[in-house]
Amino acid sequence: MEENNQKKSATQIVKEIKRRTRRKFTAEEKIKIVLEGMRGEDTIAAICRKYAIHQNNYFKWSKEFIEAGKRRLSGDTLREATRDEVADLRRMNDLLKRELGEMYIENKELKKTLTGLESEEL
Repeated sequence: MEENNQKKSATQIVKEIKRRTRRKFTAEEKIKIVLEGMRGEDTIAAICRKYAIHQNNYFKWSKEFIEAGKRRLSGDTLREATRDEVADLRRMNDLLKRELGEMYIENKELKKTLTGLESEEL
């Protein structure tokens, strides 16, 4: 029983190491690899061996590349915001909410003052 736990933990350790050391390709690297495959100078298998990637990754990237090109050429310019853009928008939203709150309070105070002035005139 104890051996099984050791094997399991060793397997978990290996999986964790693989997960942590998994290569992450940038968009530019993916585009370079896909374009190299589209040129047809080498086989897809050879390109995948060269960059140490699985063929499934190549075909997934290729499909995403073509789909993005189709969307762009058809006039769809919608894209996902980057983290920085989202963070900037959230900061701006918070600032605007605070400003709106301050204006609301100021408006209430002005109304009270105006109501007080009207009752004094009577």
